[in-house]
Amino acid sequence: MSDCVQKTTAFLSRWGIDPASVDMKALLATFLSEMEKGLEAESTSSLKMIPTYTEVVSTIAKGESVIVLDAGGTNFRTCLVTFDEQGNAHIEDFKKVSMPGVKEEVSAQKFFSTFADEVERLIDKSDKIGFCFSYAAAITADHDGIPLVFSKEIKAPEVIGKKVGASLLAELERRGYDVTNKKVAVLNDTVATLLAGQSAASDIPYSGYIGFILGTGTNTAYVERNSNIAKLGLFDGKSQIINIESGNFDYCPSKLDREYFDSTKQPEQYHLEKMISGAYLGPLSTLVIQKAIADGILSATFAKRFAQLGTVNTTVMSNYLEMPLNKEYALVACCEGNEDDAIALWMIIDAVIARAAKLTAANLAATVIKSGAGTDPRRPVCINADGTTFYKTEYLKKYTEYYLHTYLQLEYKRYYRFVRIDDSPTIGAAIAGLSL
Repeated sequence: MSDCVQKTTAFLSRWGIDPASVDMKALLATFLSEMEKGLEAESTSSLKMIPTYTEVVSTIAKGESVIVLDAGGTNFRTCLVTFDEQGNAHIEDFKKVSMPGVKEEVSAQKFFSTFADEVERLIDKSDKIGFCFSYAAAITADHDGIPLVFSKEIKAPEVIGKKVGASLLAELERRGYDVTNKKVAVLNDTVATLLAGQSAASDIPYSGYIGFILGTGTNTAYVERNSNIAKLGLFDGKSQIINIESGNFDYCPSKLDREYFDSTKQPEQYHLEKMISGAYLGPLSTLVIQKAIADGILSATFAKRFAQLGTVNTTVMSNYLEMPLNKEYALVACCEGNEDDAIALWMIIDAVIARAAKLTAANLAATVIKSGAGTDPRRPVCINADGTTFYKTEYLKKYTEYYLHTYLQLEYKRYYRFVRIDDSPTIGAAIAGLSL
């Protein structure tokens, strides 16, 4: 082992970035405990475990159209979806506009009026509406959603606390439409991703479904028996999808992570998200690299070049692992003329991603175990994974699958299969709407 490799390995271990520093068994036990606590009536858990009142249906209605709305980020999308006899989704009359409240603050009336404007062209096509609403919202027993808070992009304070579905129908009724038979199912993007997994063509039966998103942020959803959801008090023999809000899992594995959390907004929240998601992996890597410079792992010349870059994003760090000899990449240029810098930097970024993969695997493994599914290798759990960070970040998916195989499959004898469904939020919202 070269001196450079030895020093970098010791550095990563000392600062808790080496994935080996994560005790998987202890982490799984903590995650499962937090999930259990989140289902209790008086919860102190960092996992909200939000009931959605949405069930996984055994069959998807064929040949019936459903209006689909998708509000997320800064865009509002509308379309009509129909599943053919083979279960394939056909998306028609798609349109995208800017979300109300992006350019300026809007009233509740203006907010729902904008939604109604886009629904009007589809209003006579179906009485069922599936609404993927990708902002923090409480879901009600009648499948409506009540916004709790908007991301910084949306300025519509009057909408907080108002039912999204009921308010949309009220605006359409005010315009003279008969909404007597109209029904709206509101769900978030992770729940929609889980439901979209049902549309995956498969030659084997699945014993359960999980929706997983790892993009700018992260979240996970799974199916839980109602009898296990103490805070609902339902003993009807049925099950429903639980929105875990897994990005908020409270976990701080090292002093360096604590320092990083303290540099972010809401330092006590979204710890898991801040160690694995696209919005944070780059800035976290920047801090680790700065520590490596301070500890003499990376040279003074590298330090001078790196300082000119500022904070690197997740794409930049991933590019270095993809093509570490491509001098057009900023981080490659930082290492020019120094092989030790180049090797140490590769090891540092690789470790950040490998640790993120191990944490991702812990999240998914705990979710599979909690679901009770996947005990028969012939009937695995379907994990519909969505998000550019998971698929585009070099080695992240590969390492995640390694850790899942090592722990979930070999140790816990639970079986799973990843699928990737295009347009998951749209398809999942359509399935929810059709099941009304």
